[in-house]
Amino acid sequence: MKYLEPITETSYLSAINAPQYRRIMRIFFNEYEKMHFQLYKEDVLERMREDELYADYSMDQLKLDLDALVNWKNLSTLQDPKRVYTIAEYKNKQYRYTMTEYALEIERMTVRLENLFVESGSLSTNLFSRLSESLAQAPVMKEKSPKEINEWWKNIHEDFRRLNQDYKDYLREFYSDRSEKLLKSVEFILHKDRFISYLKEFVQELQNHAGRISDIIQRNGDCVEQDLLEKVVQSELEIPHALSESSEMREEQIRQNIHGQWISVKEWFLGSEGRPAESVRILEITNDIIRSIIQNAALIVQSQNWGVSRKDDYFKFLDLFSRCETIEEAHRLSAHVFGVHHIAHFKANAERSTDRISSSVYEEDAMEYCLKPHTRTYRPRKDKSGFHDRTMEKLIQKNAYLQQMEEERSMILKYIHDGKLEVSEIHETVDERVRTVLLRWIATASLSSEKKGRTEYGQEFRLIRKEGDCVLQCEDGNLTMPNYVLEFLS
Repeated sequence: MKYLEPITETSYLSAINAPQYRRIMRIFFNEYEKMHFQLYKEDVLERMREDELYADYSMDQLKLDLDALVNWKNLSTLQDPKRVYTIAEYKNKQYRYTMTEYALEIERMTVRLENLFVESGSLSTNLFSRLSESLAQAPVMKEKSPKEINEWWKNIHEDFRRLNQDYKDYLREFYSDRSEKLLKSVEFILHKDRFISYLKEFVQELQNHAGRISDIIQRNGDCVEQDLLEKVVQSELEIPHALSESSEMREEQIRQNIHGQWISVKEWFLGSEGRPAESVRILEITNDIIRSIIQNAALIVQSQNWGVSRKDDYFKFLDLFSRCETIEEAHRLSAHVFGVHHIAHFKANAERSTDRISSSVYEEDAMEYCLKPHTRTYRPRKDKSGFHDRTMEKLIQKNAYLQQMEEERSMILKYIHDGKLEVSEIHETVDERVRTVLLRWIATASLSSEKKGRTEYGQEFRLIRKEGDCVLQCEDGNLTMPNYVLEFLS
């Protein structure tokens, strides 16, 4: 739990004299970017007085502020014996000041916070292709040196970090208070199409590459975990660090860090137990944003149309009404403007003379519909009529059916030789009905535990399965099936 202790290095950000503390730390950070790692207090005072707000800043004030920053572990001191010329100077301890690692990262964070809304996130689609290409090289990297494997891994980690961070930063903008107000403003209508096309392009690239990268990870995952990651750890251990040589936990920390990065990549594309992949969640979130943009744009357009004045239209109708010469013309104009006053709607489920939805009721033929009263005692009248004698029709249908059955029987029985029907011995093209009867006999015998069946003609047979397959040539194509033999029992 040592990582949960208070961070004293951040005290200068909220102290009483925070402006001058931050000014001093920014001077050290800017000089660090110029490769000037150590500064004397005279150098700091000179750069402090370059700002008009600190033109009267004294050396005594600077010493107090530097001591406070040293106590908070933002600066570290190193005595410079080369500049000591007198005993008094030695007692005053001429120091060189340098930023600590914590202070350096904190100052970088403040710079990023200042440019947070200037450097907004983006949805780069090139990172998907770069990740897929790098991960596909895993089997080839097994033969490379540890240094080359380490560079390969750093490229993967950097591309994944940028992808993960950029999409979160960009999509976060749509869930802030400022963006919510902007999406509901009229000015947003002008930029709606650009946002939608930008998001759709990202969704298409994600759909195209996420599945491919998932397959690559599943195919090369064992190679990466068993061979490459351990070589990356060994390569990191070979890099000398002045402040970490005595740390016994360094190897374990590096191994946990690298394996944790690989697990993050896997879960981003493959998901974990009980949780969907992050790529799937991104698709859902992006689709929700596109849907919200379209809905807000539709509501904005609709709200604008509500305020449209129809004053000119009313004046036009009043002018037409004043020119009506008869009451019939006034009624027709009123019906055109306000509709019919008394309307009776009838809906009937009847066949229309045309299927066009734009046709008028006056263009179609008239229909008759019998209305029934809505009373409990109503019974529809039954028309008395005789019945037709269909004996001849039934006899014709029966004879046709018997004739068809006889044709099927003659067609199928001609393939039986010496009490056997071998499918492989049928070399001619058979009719569709023969194939249907043959497959029905085989299915019937297959369902029996004794592999026996009976035909429609009363013949009992046994199904025998031979090795290999055979091809039954049919009129509608060739059927590849097991080599069956139907042995008919006497």
